[in-house]
Amino acid sequence: MSTAVQTAQQAALDARNTLGEGITWCERTQALYWTDIPACTLWRHSPASGETRQWQLPERLASFALCEAEGWLLLALASRLAFFRIEDGALHPLHEIEPGLPTRCNDGACDRQGRFVFGTLHEPAGGGTRQPIGGFWRLNADLTLEKLPLEGVAISNSLALSPAGNTLYYCDSLTRTIRCCGYGDTLSNTRDFVDLPGTAGEPDGSCVDVEGGLWNAQWGLGRVVRYRADGSLDRILPLPASQPTRPAFGGAALDTLYVTSARDGLAADVLAQQPLAGGLFAVQVGIRGLPEPRFAGSPPAADAR
Repeated sequence: MSTAVQTAQQAALDARNTLGEGITWCERTQALYWTDIPACTLWRHSPASGETRQWQLPERLASFALCEAEGWLLLALASRLAFFRIEDGALHPLHEIEPGLPTRCNDGACDRQGRFVFGTLHEPAGGGTRQPIGGFWRLNADLTLEKLPLEGVAISNSLALSPAGNTLYYCDSLTRTIRCCGYGDTLSNTRDFVDLPGTAGEPDGSCVDVEGGLWNAQWGLGRVVRYRADGSLDRILPLPASQPTRPAFGGAALDTLYVTSARDGLAADVLAQQPLAGGLFAVQVGIRGLPEPRFAGSPPAADAR
């Protein structure tokens, strides 16, 4: 049986993002990082001080990972992967992703071994129907790139790893089904994890708590839902924004659930009813999260300092 938890009626930050995504908590700096994809902007917010900073990037930033190397992030920009030095905004490009295909990078997360797993999204010309022509990829610590043997994807989302790191969650949002598989150097036992009922919403980003529960932001449904490790529905967190995008645990004790959201595509009358759309939300949910894994690969020696 589902149990509704506290509703976030106020935004922790009224960011008014067009498409806020990729929320990630950095334990070293006690700060949140996320992206507003269409604005090509990386955000950082420190809840304790209230300080917020933004970095403008040369193209859309879809997702990213913290790095073991101090002061660096690994970015999944629309067309490529790149290291990013926070101090001065220096970019070091790595790999182009799916060159020649009408796709861009989308959701991503680090695994427990420090490798970056990410997927792509189809951007059809002229606003046509998205097709599952994208893929799922993994950047290894030695900076080699491999395509994962998963089905084609139109909108990659929900990438998250179980606490032990041996289960990978992922989805194609258009199918409204979150899937999972045995995860390691190889993948196995790919299967459906949970289906969203009806056709009003889609699964977006996810995170996992210490108990192995999967928290999924559900675009169009204005909620984050926690599923137990067996796929059963545990609780529903309603939000005052119909387009939540990704949850992440943060705070000193990793006991606050932060959620990004979007204003993208909402008509003026809908925005009038959802003035906090595009904001960052924070809710105490009574369960702790896990420290965010960091990408183990190193930036070029000449740049790392």
